[in-house]
Amino acid sequence: LAAYGKVIFEHEGVFIHSSTEELDDQDSLISGFLRIVDKDGDVVVEYKPLEDTVDPSNMLCACKDSSSVVEWTQRPHRSVDQQLSYETEWDMVNAVSFKRKAHTNGEGGSNHLHERNKRSFSFNVADLRSVTVKCEGWSYLIFCLRDDTTLPAIHFHQGGSQAFLDSLRKSVQLSESPDDENLLLVGTYSKAFSQSFENLLDDTNYGQATNNLCPCKFKKDPYTTTFGGFSKVTNYFFDAFRPSESECQQRPAEEMADILGELIPGLEINQQEEPGFEVITRIDLGTRPEVQRREPVLLENWAKHQDSEGRLSNVPHLKHLIFKGGLCHAVRKEAWKFLLGYYPWDSTHEDRKTLQKRKTDEYFRMKLQWKSVSEEQEKRNSRLRDYKSLIEKDVNRTDRTNKFYEGLDNPGLILLHDILMTYCMYDFDLGYVQGMSDLLSPILYVMENEVDAFWCFVSFMDQMHENFEEQMQGMKTQLIQLSTLLRLLDLAFWNYLEAQDSGYLYFCFRWLLIRFKRELHFQDVLRLWEVMWTGLPCQNFHLLVCCAILDSEKQKIMDRHYGFNEILKHINELSMKLDIEEILIKSEAIYMQIKNCKDLPHSVSEILGLNTVTDSSTLETSEYGVLESPQSSPRPAHRQDQAFSNGHGLLQETSRNRCKVAFIS
Repeated sequence: LAAYGKVIFEHEGVFIHSSTEELDDQDSLISGFLRIVDKDGDVVVEYKPLEDTVDPSNMLCACKDSSSVVEWTQRPHRSVDQQLSYETEWDMVNAVSFKRKAHTNGEGGSNHLHERNKRSFSFNVADLRSVTVKCEGWSYLIFCLRDDTTLPAIHFHQGGSQAFLDSLRKSVQLSESPDDENLLLVGTYSKAFSQSFENLLDDTNYGQATNNLCPCKFKKDPYTTTFGGFSKVTNYFFDAFRPSESECQQRPAEEMADILGELIPGLEINQQEEPGFEVITRIDLGTRPEVQRREPVLLENWAKHQDSEGRLSNVPHLKHLIFKGGLCHAVRKEAWKFLLGYYPWDSTHEDRKTLQKRKTDEYFRMKLQWKSVSEEQEKRNSRLRDYKSLIEKDVNRTDRTNKFYEGLDNPGLILLHDILMTYCMYDFDLGYVQGMSDLLSPILYVMENEVDAFWCFVSFMDQMHENFEEQMQGMKTQLIQLSTLLRLLDLAFWNYLEAQDSGYLYFCFRWLLIRFKRELHFQDVLRLWEVMWTGLPCQNFHLLVCCAILDSEKQKIMDRHYGFNEILKHINELSMKLDIEEILIKSEAIYMQIKNCKDLPHSVSEILGLNTVTDSSTLETSEYGVLESPQSSPRPAHRQDQAFSNGHGLLQETSRNRCKVAFIS
């Protein structure tokens, strides 16, 4: 499909009723595929009957599987009436994959009717005028084009109409007609700003600034748009709210603050000094100490920390060794289970066998829940359908250049899919959000076991959960904290970024969202994650990793007088060019520099956990003198008391356990 175009949306089991008066006659139903395809920048909606898109001889179905590799077997083509049957095939996986025949379509918006079949059609979304949405026990859509052509109604007997409309909204603006609640009117805006969340993760090149962007999309759905390709979001700020070069004066800071407040719900932007704040002047942090890395922990070294029954001894020292050098790959499969909290550090071999047996039973009970959902049930569970659709799409594009996941019908992909589906049963409130497959992929690669990978992923998601919640509280807090740290470390650089409307640090969004997964080579991701999982040398160490990368790039950015777009482009192009050992050295050095500062602002101490007072009976002390939990960190509590805006004064409010940060103009 590479030459054919990038498939944005695809849904099978969509029908055209050739005779609305005889709906019970199966011959009157034409089953087909509905797609939205990006063809070199043109977004096209296509409908093709099943017989035009599927080669029955290549139809594949999965055999029953558990934790082992699924084997694929040939099965005969099912007729339309069999496809509509609700009979559960308990020994078969419900999902069926197809090998499509290569075929061509009309490229332009005028070629509405396919020459081969009058029931096939395609149109450019730029030619779409309206969509009528109706319901007759199921939803159906009617497309009306700008040349007054009305296309056949598309019936979604098995759901999917809302997912289609959501995908369509990424390319056009849909607004309800004031005269007809069933009619959606179409308005277009720049494609550069209409990318979905996947482009935040997949995009390797920043688009240039474009015009005619639609502010309504931010106001109506700030979550989707903010998560929709952060280069596109920040380009939107640049074009829509920064004045043209002919204007000699920039928009007031308070106006930019209002805009950002609309973008992220719940983010408070302070425009004037509030009572109880004190101005923190620039602080001399002193010289940055030199630090060195060590060799990775080898198998024999790991074994030395275990007693005869399997308990790990001197855990703080062991964590320190891992922080300073990481792990050799042969140790990771066992060590990650401890670092992520799946295995307790003081457990014996027998304890872990008992735990693994119990966790295996628990996992497969949850897996059976979604495996045993019939077509009839799935038809009435839109959330499960949506999760399943997102997972299938994400799995098919996750780390496909890695040998563990490359090729068609790869067993690694099957396990990736099954673990993510089971996680939906474990945490149905969150379910699946695009990007989570990036967090699971390295864990499954290391574990090579479905159950172990699942429970390690659960622990990692406990730490990352807020990044994927709808209110984005975790992302908001981290961007505020990162801005606070950067301002402390280098006021001149922060002021430069602020002058370029980049003080919000949105170019770090992807770094924080999936923990540098798309910035580093795969093996370097493994090294970084295991270092961060030690909990050393402080909490939120990943923010210092961001500071280290920015510290290395600040001179280029300022010397070359990079503006808003150039900064975004430069940061994006660092992907796969970063040296993980250099980054870790500088990150640790920055930590030591901050820790040695005598007059450290309370806000910074709170971010890094340097003033934490906790019951010593439940914590361990590292050689840095920082208290840390021996288990994985619990899901962080929501913080709603921090805010930032454009400005030049770092303020803090000192109270018992709270700190409110704001940049005041």
